[in-house]
Amino acid sequence: QVQLGESGGGLVQAGGSLRLSCAGSGGTFTKYAMGWFRQAPGKEREFVAAVTWSGGTYHADSVKGRFTISKDNAKNTVYLQMNSLKPEDTAVYYCATSSNAYRLSSNSRSYDYWGQGTQVTVSS
Repeated sequence: QVQLGESGGGLVQAGGSLRLSCAGSGGTFTKYAMGWFRQAPGKEREFVAAVTWSGGTYHADSVKGRFTISKDNAKNTVYLQMNSLKPEDTAVYYCATSSNAYRLSSNSRSYDYWGQGTQVTVSS
């Protein structure tokens, strides 16, 4: 069974940057697509970005041009580089894996395993 652990969250001022990491164990990451989602208080979980096993990427319109997802198969790790952060980016960020390694999906139901989340807070 795949286990995921996020890190890199924290408090940052608007306009700043953070890089989130998600390390996996218990599976072979070349067989999975990966995604990042976020959930703000009182809101539903929303898609942020996804990457296929071969490196194809897809970003939500709300973060396009500011966030970049990437993946290191050798380290079983997926990253989310977040630049030009805004207060509305404040949320708990979750990584997830999908056994459909060839598909980029923004639907949370496409993902099989989830991490515990890491808090990102952007102050104005």
